Amino acid sequence: MSTTERPRILIVGGGYVGLYAARRILKKMRYAEATVTVVDPRSYMTYQPFLPEAAAGSISPRHVVVPLRRVVRGAEVLTGRVTTIDQDRKVATIAPLVGEAYELPFDYLVISMGAVSRTFPIPGLAEQGIGMKGIEEAIGLRNHVLEQLDKADSTTDEEVRRKALTFVFVGGGFAGAETIGEVEDMARDAAKYYTNVSREDMRFVLVDAADKILPEVGPKLGQYGKEHLESRGIEIYLETSMDSCVDGHVVLKNGLEVDSNTIVWTAGVKPNPALARFGLPLGPRGHVDCNEKLQVNGLDYVWAAGDNAQVPDLAAIKAGVPAERAWCPPNAQHALRQAKVLGDNVVSGMRGFEQRAYSHANKGAVAGLGLHKGVAMIVMGKFKIKLKGRLAWYMHRGYHGMAMPTFNRKIRVFADWTLGMFLKREVVSLGAMETPREEFYEAAKPAPAPAAAAPAPEKAKAS
Repeated sequence: MSTTERPRILIVGGGYVGLYAARRILKKMRYAEATVTVVDPRSYMTYQPFLPEAAAGSISPRHVVVPLRRVVRGAEVLTGRVTTIDQDRKVATIAPLVGEAYELPFDYLVISMGAVSRTFPIPGLAEQGIGMKGIEEAIGLRNHVLEQLDKADSTTDEEVRRKALTFVFVGGGFAGAETIGEVEDMARDAAKYYTNVSREDMRFVLVDAADKILPEVGPKLGQYGKEHLESRGIEIYLETSMDSCVDGHVVLKNGLEVDSNTIVWTAGVKPNPALARFGLPLGPRGHVDCNEKLQVNGLDYVWAAGDNAQVPDLAAIKAGVPAERAWCPPNAQHALRQAKVLGDNVVSGMRGFEQRAYSHANKGAVAGLGLHKGVAMIVMGKFKIKLKGRLAWYMHRGYHGMAMPTFNRKIRVFADWTLGMFLKREVVSLGAMETPREEFYEAAKPAPAPAAAAPAPEKAKAS
C-alpha cells in the first residue's frame, strides 16, 4: 500500500460494480488527481451469470473470473476485508490476508460489496449445503456431482448408491433453475460413460417456496421453463420449503423425505451483513439507502450501487409504480449501468460539479436451462418479445458473452463455446483438488515408530 497526499477514493468490493466503477473513475480522472484503492478478499472479480455453465464444464472456470490488478491498472488493489469504517474520522480498518489489521484514511467512499447467500437456520444446512455465489463453489459442485457418479458406479450398497444419485436444489430463481438445468445436462452426458449408472437411476429435485420458478421472465415463460425441466425428469415442488437436511436426510414442508449427498442452496441473496459496521444508513432489508444519484443519503462523499444498495428505480416510478416499492432489482443489467454512472458521479462530486441521476428501463431477461435450451423476454418499448428453446439460448449466450468484462475474457468465453461445438464435454472429476496435499502428506509423513518388543519370559529355574 502506498502513501499519498492526494485524495483517496476507497472502493470497498471488487465485484461487478467495484471493477467497472474503478475503471470509469480511472478513465475520467486527470493524472494524479486522486488515488483509487480497491479492497476485496479476492484478487479477482467473478461474473456470476456464468457460474452454472462453469459448473457444467461449458466454460473454463479461469475464464469466468477477471484479475483485478490486470484490469484496473493505476489503482491500488488490496487483498483483504474492510471490517469497520469510522465515518467521523473517514478511516477504514483493513484486515489483510496475513498480518495485523491497519487503518486506511479516505476522502471519498464507494460501497460495492454485493450480496451473500440468504440462508435460514435450517438444521444441517451449514454442514451439507453447497452455495452458488463464487467460482470455487461452481468448481466444487461440478467435482462433487461427478464424484457421486463414481461412487454409485463402484458400490454394491443400494442405499449408498441411491443417496449418491439424488440431487436436491433449493431455490427456483435464475441461479437455481439455470444450475439444475446445466448440472442435469452434464450428468446425463456423463452417464453415457458409466457401466452401472444411467440417467434413469438419478433423481433431481427442485424446491421453491414461491408458486412459480423463474419469476424474472414472466409467468408464461416461467411455466414453460417448469414444464421443460419436468420433461427432463426433474421433480419440481412449489410452495414448499426445506425443514432440515441433517446428514443428507432432506425433509420438505410438504412431507417428502429423501436422502441426498448433494444439496445446492440458491434461495436468494441478501446484502453483505458487514454493512452494519460501516456507519451507513440502511434500508429495511439491510441495503445502503441511496438517492437517485447513487449517493448515500446524508453522506455526500459516499456512493453505493449494485446488490448492496437500495436505489430508486426512476423508470418504474415514471411507469406508475409507487415510489415506496420502486427499487432497482439486484441483477447484472442494473449493476453494469449503475457502475458507470457512479464512476462519473464520484469524479463530478470530487470536482464540485453537478451529478446525474441513474435511470434505466428494464430490457428484459434471459436464462439458460442447459445446452441449446433457454427462455428469454426482450423488452422493446411497449412490446415484449418472448422466446424459448434454442433461439432463447442463443440470446442468453449472446447477451452474457458481450456483458463479460474485458475483451480478453470475451474472446476466451466464446472460444470455449466454439470448441464445445466440435468436442465432447469433459466429464472428469477432480475431487482431489479440494485436498491437493493429502497424497503428498501420506507419502512424506514419518513412519510410525515400531512397537517395543515384549520382554522375553524368564526361563524357569531348575528345581
